[in-house]
Amino acid sequence: MKISSFLKLVEIQTKVASVLPFLTGIAFCYYRYQAFDALRLGLFFMSMLCVDMATTTINNYWDYKKAILKEGFNYESHNAIVKDQLTEKQVQMTIGGLLFLGILFGTVLFLLTDWVVLLIGVLAFGIGILYSYGPVPISHTPLGEVLSGTMMGGFIFFIANYIQIFERGYINYYMEQRTLHLAVNMKEMFIIIFIALPLIFLIANIMLANNICDMDDDLINRRYTLPAYIGKKHAISLFVLLIVLSYLAIFLSIIMKWLPISTLLVFLTIFPVYKGTKKFLKEQDKSKTFVISVKNFVFISGSYMASIILSIMISLLT
Repeated sequence: MKISSFLKLVEIQTKVASVLPFLTGIAFCYYRYQAFDALRLGLFFMSMLCVDMATTTINNYWDYKKAILKEGFNYESHNAIVKDQLTEKQVQMTIGGLLFLGILFGTVLFLLTDWVVLLIGVLAFGIGILYSYGPVPISHTPLGEVLSGTMMGGFIFFIANYIQIFERGYINYYMEQRTLHLAVNMKEMFIIIFIALPLIFLIANIMLANNICDMDDDLINRRYTLPAYIGKKHAISLFVLLIVLSYLAIFLSIIMKWLPISTLLVFLTIFPVYKGTKKFLKEQDKSKTFVISVKNFVFISGSYMASIILSIMISLLT
């Protein structure tokens, strides 16, 4: 398989949806906890990336195998298996190799941390596989937006923080007389989750935009996603609401002093995001306007990360 075909198969351009939460998690962890562990972060990044690419490949393979509509952009141009004439064996070997590497890096990370990382990793791995595989993949159900946002925006951000601060005991557990005792610092865990909310909303919005654009094709292929249940009009309204909630979560985090004042710079992205969203509201097309959801994510989450890094740099120089 050519490198170019591999990159198309794993849809490498979409990995920004996992890389930005990872980088934002690193930035926030250093800002709030002054923690940075290159080895653990490197292991987590490789495991995360391999599993993400495997999930995408499974999704493309499953769409190829189960497709009823075998013409048009989604089948002939969007799916690399068809476009680059890849064999099923090549795709299956790619999936197996990526999953093996993901599990390998994840296991080493667990050995360097604790059971919380293992449990979250297993849960994320399971959701990742079931997201694209099985009799009814999660991506073909109304739960696709919720789980994609939670897994990529929430889990990645949380783990990027937790693996660097787990020794501080924010989550403590021990066995005593066959009883498991668990103690959680609810304040710190709540703050980390709340800071991840904009990422969760925006990644869910990418999935939502994808399903809105694919709604007609999905119904033919018997995929009943969220827009099919709530209707296109309500799905578009939800698309706008999630953007608004992302900005609101950031604003509230600044008010609560969980984020630096420099994070106000994120609100400069309102102008390009508003302009792009207006275009999406006029036309929902996979080849023309779907990319707006990705651009919105990059604009907001990219500036989110950069504004936190800016605060760190200012504090180091003063």
